Amino acid sequence: MKWLLCIFLIVFYSCNQHKAGFLPAETGLDAGREFIDGCLKGDFIKARYYMLANNTNEGLLNDTEATYRKADKEGRQELRAASINIKELKELNDSTVQLHYSNTVDTTGKWLYIIKQQDGWKVDYKKSFQ
Repeated sequence: MKWLLCIFLIVFYSCNQHKAGFLPAETGLDAGREFIDGCLKGDFIKARYYMLANNTNEGLLNDTEATYRKADKEGRQELRAASINIKELKELNDSTVQLHYSNTVDTTGKWLYIIKQQDGWKVDYKKSFQ
């Protein structure tokens, strides 16, 4: 019985290690940067951590991940090496910001909406497509 408990604790600790490495975003800008960085580097676990969890956001991020995975090796490498260019940060109120950004691979400006939650700031990805 003790052996089984030890195995359970090791597995539980291991599963929580990855998420424990992500710190809650203290600002909307931090959440936006971390989310974008995760998407550019192919770290969609990180991107999900900084994203507001709901079915619509999950579906959109799954589409983003599929597009990333379809890119050839050189294309993915370019994205991993890309720099994030912050164009504008609008504070709509004390719990919502809009982040206008691009990157060095895709210079088309995009918007992210970031909302303050109890567990830190989170990207509401679906609003980026409205």
